[in-house]
Amino acid sequence: MKMKLSALAIALLLFGCTPTVQVAADKPITINLNVKIEHEIRIKVDKELDEIISDDELF
Repeated sequence: MKMKLSALAIALLLFGCTPTVQVAADKPITINLNVKIEHEIRIKVDKELDEIISDDELF
């Protein structure tokens, strides 16, 4: 009985001394999501289409 009790005590002590590894950043990590999108849209209209659009009867 003493043997089992001492083995249990040693096992508990060994399991209590398990090393832990912590992976954490020293400073908070910030992610900057400011995105600037520039776009330019160019529409070229043929002369014929321009004449149709400028016709007052359609509108």
